[in-house]
Amino acid sequence: MVSIITSNIEKISHFFYVNKVEKAYVFGSAATGSFNDKSDIDFLVRFKSEITPLEKGELWWKLHDSLREFFKREIDIVTENSLKNPYFIKEIDETKVLIYGK
Repeated sequence: MVSIITSNIEKISHFFYVNKVEKAYVFGSAATGSFNDKSDIDFLVRFKSEITPLEKGELWWKLHDSLREFFKREIDIVTENSLKNPYFIKEIDETKVLIYGK
């Protein structure tokens, strides 16, 4: 995992906490070491089960905007329940690193 994540884990965890994320992973180049100045940061998240679909959508945007502003780069956030493509799931599973939750 790259230092942009490890050195900011406390702040990132705060963003996840206030936006009701239960579990979060980083995946892709930020997890594998092929990260560079032009790379985006990919997150896989699971929101807490008690929130409504509408609230989940609002929280997704708040989280996205907070992370993008903090890192000053593009952010991709994928939710666990949105994953359908088995090839994409396999790619995520091969590189994901747990950074928040248990």
